[in-house]
Amino acid sequence: MNDRCSFIYSEDLLNYRFNSHHPFNQFRLKLTVDLLNRINALDPNQIVKPRMATEEELTLIHDPSYVEAVKKAGQGLLPKEMAENYGLGTEDTPIFANMHEASSLMVGGTLTAVDEVMTGKTLHALHLGGGLHHGFRGKASGFCIYNDSSVAIKYIQQKYNARVLYVDTDAHHGDGVQWSFYDDPNVCTLSIHETGRYLFPGTGNINERGQGAGYGYSFNIPVDAFTEDDSWLHAYKNAIRDVAEFFKPDVILTQNGADSHYYDTLTHLSATMKIYREIPKLAHEIAHQYCGGKWIAVGGGGYDIWRVVPRAWAFIWMEMTENPNCFGSLPEDWIEQWQKESPVTLPREWDDPEDIYPPIPRKAEITEKNLITLEKALYPIRNHQKSESR
Repeated sequence: MNDRCSFIYSEDLLNYRFNSHHPFNQFRLKLTVDLLNRINALDPNQIVKPRMATEEELTLIHDPSYVEAVKKAGQGLLPKEMAENYGLGTEDTPIFANMHEASSLMVGGTLTAVDEVMTGKTLHALHLGGGLHHGFRGKASGFCIYNDSSVAIKYIQQKYNARVLYVDTDAHHGDGVQWSFYDDPNVCTLSIHETGRYLFPGTGNINERGQGAGYGYSFNIPVDAFTEDDSWLHAYKNAIRDVAEFFKPDVILTQNGADSHYYDTLTHLSATMKIYREIPKLAHEIAHQYCGGKWIAVGGGGYDIWRVVPRAWAFIWMEMTENPNCFGSLPEDWIEQWQKESPVTLPREWDDPEDIYPPIPRKAEITEKNLITLEKALYPIRNHQKSESR
């Protein structure tokens, strides 16, 4: 374990819970931590408890009236009509008791990760409870009450005066973070997601490039529905390398939604565990190449909490700590522990079988479409690089 790493966690993070049948289920954190513990990959000395974000920190991004509304909602004091104006009490973002406190802890966890890395205590920090990228200045959206990544980036700018590359590999477009910094040339956002033609939030087109001083610092790769591993990875590898070379960040913040997998219930992509091995490898490489190793990673989406999320998120920590013990069979005692609670048959291997789904009939067409999308998305920086080399 060559790099010093921090794992931000406490069971209090499980209090961010809408209701028993809501797809966003933070029990996936417990499953992931248990998996890491059963392979002796998580030293207690590496675990750092999250703190609560202060209201002053929340209002780096969020409107004070919105924060007040969230507090009232969690106490049962916000009228229904007013709640709906703030995106609260909807099917996506139901009101639950003490939602302000639970959400503030999620944001504080990401700020804890930031301080661990930016003060030099560790090189890398992982906060799987974070990654709520749809929250807006004055409105909840897409299961997200407060936007921890946006708050963290503004916090990094103000406290550490650093340029941030935000890389979002969730199947849903990282809209809240993009719009927070759309006119800021010191924050570069890169989102690789399923096209918004079929999927919430419907944004993330290649022509969303920023505005004003921030024009040219927003990158979107909307891949086609049913995209498979090789096509997805081609887009990711080319995009992250080209964008990092263009922007030359001081620190990288990655959002690691695990919902591009074929098993995920809310999306239409056909990725397997193969991409979740590669995503953190490339992020790790970029962090050392441009940022002196400074890498903060958060969680995000991921709605097959039994078969997909624990493996995908464990890979991030295994990559951070350079631990190769994530091949072959999963620990038998982990499977035995959780199979009786899981509604689906748990996987027995770290990787998926080759025949996880039937062949996709439009594979060549989808691959070609994604290549064109990638070229268009990266055209401005590739064209600039060509003109500079002449």
